[in-house]
Amino acid sequence: MIRVQQDDFDPGAEIARIAAGNTRVGGVASFVGLVRDMAGESSISAMTLEHYPGMTEKALAAIEREARERWPLEDCLILHRYGRLLPGDRIVLVVTASAHREAAFDACRFLMDWLKTKAPFWKLEETAAGARWVAAEARDDEAAARWVRE
Repeated sequence: MIRVQQDDFDPGAEIARIAAGNTRVGGVASFVGLVRDMAGESSISAMTLEHYPGMTEKALAAIEREARERWPLEDCLILHRYGRLLPGDRIVLVVTASAHREAAFDACRFLMDWLKTKAPFWKLEETAAGARWVAAEARDDEAAARWVRE
């Protein structure tokens, strides 16, 4: 399941929904991403996430399909926010459910690694020195590279 929204979310409620009534689920893994108040040496007062509706959902759906092809998932959720967010606000939630914990853990990590490099979101950080666009980081590409099939 894919959701792109401005509104905040309740991670506990979302996680509970994933496994509700499905007794085949033996493990649920989740990741919640938050807005930090620092980026390197700079203090961050807010972050604005922008995206192109339609394009974003298609990209996230492709990432979700890839996870479902690789692991025996009972269900998964990618929930990503957009708009202006403050430090401490939730940005993203990824939840994976499988019969076994290893598949749930691996799929959750894969989804986050690919979201960081393949999801079409643009981040604008507000700092004391002014606003700046967040550039891609080599460490995110390195994390995603471990999942590339040869």
